[in-house]
Amino acid sequence: MRSLQFRLMAAFTLVILATIGTVFFFINQATQDEIQQFEERVAQVRAERMQRELSFYYFSRGNWDGVQSIVTQMGNIYGQRVVLADASGTIVADSEFNLLGRPFAENFNITVPGRLLMPPWPGPTIGTLHVSSQSSTSLASLSILYSEVGRFFLWGAFVAIGIAFVIAFLLSRRILAPVKSLSSAARRIGRGDFSQKLVTGDKSELGELAIAFNSMSDDLERAEKLRRNLVADTAHELRTPLSNIRGYLEAIRDDVVKPDANTINSLYEEVTLLTRLVEDLQELALAEANQLTLVRQAEDITAVVHQAVSAAGAQALQKGVSLRTDFHGDLPPCDIDLQRIKQVLHNLLDNAIAHTSAGGNITVAARPEANWVEISVADTGEGIASAELPNIFERFYRVDKSRSRATGGHGLGLTIAKRLVEAHGGKIEAHSEPGEGSRFSFTVPGSSSGIPSPE
Repeated sequence: MRSLQFRLMAAFTLVILATIGTVFFFINQATQDEIQQFEERVAQVRAERMQRELSFYYFSRGNWDGVQSIVTQMGNIYGQRVVLADASGTIVADSEFNLLGRPFAENFNITVPGRLLMPPWPGPTIGTLHVSSQSSTSLASLSILYSEVGRFFLWGAFVAIGIAFVIAFLLSRRILAPVKSLSSAARRIGRGDFSQKLVTGDKSELGELAIAFNSMSDDLERAEKLRRNLVADTAHELRTPLSNIRGYLEAIRDDVVKPDANTINSLYEEVTLLTRLVEDLQELALAEANQLTLVRQAEDITAVVHQAVSAAGAQALQKGVSLRTDFHGDLPPCDIDLQRIKQVLHNLLDNAIAHTSAGGNITVAARPEANWVEISVADTGEGIASAELPNIFERFYRVDKSRSRATGGHGLGLTIAKRLVEAHGGKIEAHSEPGEGSRFSFTVPGSSSGIPSPE
């Protein structure tokens, strides 16, 4: 009884019964009205006929003597009680015989107003004709309906319900087939089989549901691959510094290496790398869980850019890369977390310096854009292939797979930068052509409230 098929059949049956019942009710009402009007017209014709016959009888005889037989015959023919009173109101004929000689009274079972019998010439009335009302029209109409129309409604209801069951069965099968496929595919996806796809040519909501399910399956498969890659890449990134630390410690234990300043510095660098990797992973996890705490306030974005460029100046100078700034127009104060935006700029500058050869240029520009400020970092480095651009913000992704950690980092810098920018409500984009350099740009909001997201 809980199945969709049963519910569809029950719904069709109820709709058909309600429709037939409603139609029957209105037909019954219309039939009663028609029968009542017909009876009124028939009664009118009968009364006029009796009125003419009785008037003719009186003028042919000159009195009402012997009229009882005529009135009795009229009552038998028309199935109604007929009462005739003379001009003084005394009943001279009654089809039921029990009112003869009595004065006419309102308490008799005759509800139709009396008809005056008039002479053919101007003069006083010669009597009054009273005819009883007819039987109930509602009973007559129902009798006609049940005997003549009711059986057609009954058979029609049976036929309609049978057709409804067939339609509901076919329709439910058509609806339930993709739903069952969806349920089966969902169970297999729950067991880790993300290859499940729904194939349907339906253009209705079921087709849209199948498309959404397939999209969800692709997203889950991609998320699962990213999760596995994250675990594998994290293990790989942790393994190298841990192996180095273990090697140094084993060498010190075996007196192969002396625990001098150089050895301690090497160990410190490996621990620093581990610490930075763990901190980046923690920060990335918080950002993706929307639990990153931002201390936002109005900041001078020009000063923030200058500070970031100054901090990266020594690294750029050491590599022989020119680093400059370019500001367009008056920049408004920005509603940002100072340390987080500095971190974004640091990651972008570190990435630009790492991928720009000696003699190249890096330009950090800022310009107002409605209620936002766009900041960009453009370099003249090696560039990025178009096939690689969609992946550069993924965790542990490196364009140059052979690049060492010393030059390529651990692959989290751009991912963290993206999450920090999005936490501010902005967006970050990358544009690049191989051999022509790259340009990374991101937006930060102005300090006024209610700022819409940039297009």
